[in-house]
Amino acid sequence: MLAALVAASCRRPLAVLVAAASLVVAAIAYAATHFAMTTDATALMSSTVGWRVAEERLTAAFGPNGDVIVAVVDGATPELADAGAGRLAAALRQDRAHFRRVTRPDGGPYLAREGLLLGSVADVRAAADRMVAAQPFLGPLAADPWLRGIADALGTTLQGVERGEAPLSRLDTPIAALAAALDAQAAGRPAFFSWAALFGDAPTRRLVLAYPRLDYGSLAPGAGASDAIRTAASAAGIAPAHGMRVRLTGSVPLSDEELASLADRAWLVGAAMIGAMLVTLRLATRSWAVVAAIMATTLSGLAVTAALGLLAVGRFNLISVAFIPLFVGLGVDFGIQLGVRFQHERLRLAPADAMTAAAVALGPSLALAAGAVCLGFLAFLPTDYIGVAELGTIAGLGMVVALALSATLLPALLMLFRPGRPRADLGSPALAPLDRLLLRRRRPILWVFGLSVLATVAALPLVRFDFNPLHLRDPNGEAMATLADLARDPDRNPNTIEVLAPSLAQADRLATRLRALPEVGAAITASTFVPTDQPAKLAAIGDAQLLLDLTLNPLAPAPPPSDAEVKEALASVAARLNTAAAASSGAPAAHARALAAAFRRLSAGPIADRRRATALLVPPLRATLDQLRAALSAGPASVGMLPPDLRADWIAPTGQARIQVMPAAAVRDNADLARFTRAVLAVAPDATGTAVSMRGAAFTVAHAFVVAGVLAFAVVSLLLLVALRSVREAAFTLAPVVLSIFLTLGSCVVIGQPINFANIIAFPLLFGVGVAFHIYFVMAWRGGAGDLLQSALARAVFFSALATGSAFGSLWLSRHPGTASMGKILMISLLWTLVCALIFEPALLGPPKRRTG
Repeated sequence: MLAALVAASCRRPLAVLVAAASLVVAAIAYAATHFAMTTDATALMSSTVGWRVAEERLTAAFGPNGDVIVAVVDGATPELADAGAGRLAAALRQDRAHFRRVTRPDGGPYLAREGLLLGSVADVRAAADRMVAAQPFLGPLAADPWLRGIADALGTTLQGVERGEAPLSRLDTPIAALAAALDAQAAGRPAFFSWAALFGDAPTRRLVLAYPRLDYGSLAPGAGASDAIRTAASAAGIAPAHGMRVRLTGSVPLSDEELASLADRAWLVGAAMIGAMLVTLRLATRSWAVVAAIMATTLSGLAVTAALGLLAVGRFNLISVAFIPLFVGLGVDFGIQLGVRFQHERLRLAPADAMTAAAVALGPSLALAAGAVCLGFLAFLPTDYIGVAELGTIAGLGMVVALALSATLLPALLMLFRPGRPRADLGSPALAPLDRLLLRRRRPILWVFGLSVLATVAALPLVRFDFNPLHLRDPNGEAMATLADLARDPDRNPNTIEVLAPSLAQADRLATRLRALPEVGAAITASTFVPTDQPAKLAAIGDAQLLLDLTLNPLAPAPPPSDAEVKEALASVAARLNTAAAASSGAPAAHARALAAAFRRLSAGPIADRRRATALLVPPLRATLDQLRAALSAGPASVGMLPPDLRADWIAPTGQARIQVMPAAAVRDNADLARFTRAVLAVAPDATGTAVSMRGAAFTVAHAFVVAGVLAFAVVSLLLLVALRSVREAAFTLAPVVLSIFLTLGSCVVIGQPINFANIIAFPLLFGVGVAFHIYFVMAWRGGAGDLLQSALARAVFFSALATGSAFGSLWLSRHPGTASMGKILMISLLWTLVCALIFEPALLGPPKRRTG
């Protein structure tokens, strides 16, 4: 049938070309008007899988909070970080076009007031004692929060040094910090000052969580929201020049960054792929006319397959779009087989007869190979990995398209292009000795391959499957680098697990059990934000508030000073600093003299210098005083008093409650993550979250490929048995394919290359190419052909593998680590496929089979 179709196409090439062109134009028109692609990674997995069911339950209760942009605001001082995060969050809340919700997990009025109470009783008492001890310093600052008041406060504390009641070293920390900041400002260097740091440890990093509205029809669904955050940050003055910076991470920027890295160097990868394909086709066929016919047929088939794919599955996803390299790699093989055989037959026949003869010789092989590869791809349909199931559907249809066009359009183009007669046979007579050697030394060769099977099977437990998708991303990208920075902070570890409980009471009980696990560092619920031991803590705060109320809230604050008053205060305290330094020694004395010099310089300098010093020291002073007032105003708290935004993060409208579980230590590798996940799932089997989803996705993917592999092997074996009617010949076809897969996995062990979500896609291609190559040899041997390595068939197989390998090897040039690893594995796998096809297969088949009848 295939030969008859080829012969008909050779007789009516122009009609075939018009019909094919019409089909391709219609396909392009359909694909252009119906093109749709989703970059939603959740669409790649079946929603019926256990971990996805738990994920959907959490989403139903709390909304799609997995899609988040984390704006990390770092400040040179705690005051700058807190103020910057506050301004950014306020601006983003006004942008309803880009954001559904914006929260501050580590800031806001409630935490400013009640945050101190969340520590232990001892911590609260220690903080209260520090505030009371600072009363002599705080009084003048609160009464006169200007540059004059700062000088007067320092003068007040120096009285104790002058009377010999305290050493100068007790004031060394604020004196040294003030001197360093004022000297830096005078020298024109960036200068920042923190009062909060003088009263205790304070974080210089704050987070803003923005839940964006995403456009999954775009290759960068969150790009608009990310740009909006950067614009708002710039408008809020969050910039290095102002002592602040903002970096974006979270699921949305990570996904967008990954897609950007895939697009980066795409032109280089594409150019390398096309260039390698053209050169290899020219070497294989020795005719640019034949090359043009093969490329035109392949590209036409790609257009038709894209249209059929959209018709079959509705839209492409991040995995199914890989049908493009799969189709090119396998579709071009049919063209090379027919093109090389056509050139071989052209030595003795006219073009039409040569094409028909090629089809007669290769028709059964091509039909069987296309059927086997199609069934191999369709074996993914029953799996839970929807992305690959849809890829299997499209690629399976593509094999039918590739075979149909190879039997119609390719012959028609060859008749129209009229390639010249080749100058020499396309076989390789120089390989005759190797052919004889393979037959003479069959047994040792088979022993070598048998031992290779045993060695690679033994090495299979050493194959690493890296289930962490973060390892597929560019570590130098902003989102990935920021995430790695956060991961080093035990309080902000991104590898969390989420548990949904029917109520807060049940969530609290489960959290208590989880905290007892050695792998768990924290288990947070809404109750975590309600202080425990409130009577004792409030008593300590109350005592401090009683002593400091008038200090921090003076009845008659001083009015803004005149410039003359500021100059006088600075000059006065400068003299007292020099006096104190003269009576002391060491670093405290040096720091006091440095600050005295800075104050004298400010006092004698122009008013602009004093205004700059005011801008440096006064705003953080007022922010710190406000924080102290808020902390001292703490009162009784309960879950019902939680702010709506905070409550919505932990308690759903239905009453269900969320538990966030964090690991006990920084997760250094996949083994740590696996231990943490197993421990939590043992207590809370319905848990979800980042850590669980990564492990669940890994199992789903691995299980899908195992199931599809077994099913593909079974259906292809059945097809070969039906077609060949010989168990032995079916085994001869499949054994080298299995061997090449084992050898590829063994090579991955040797070079330390893990299998991951990206490069695992190489194995369906390896199976398809391998089955096709070995079918060609078995069918030729079955037909009585000998000296396989010398034949035009071996040449076609070699250059087909070279075309596929060199083209997909260009993926190694990608900046995306996952794509680059896929190119690497494709190169390795095709190398072993060639070795098995050109050495093991001829030795396995032995002398040509005698034809009977």
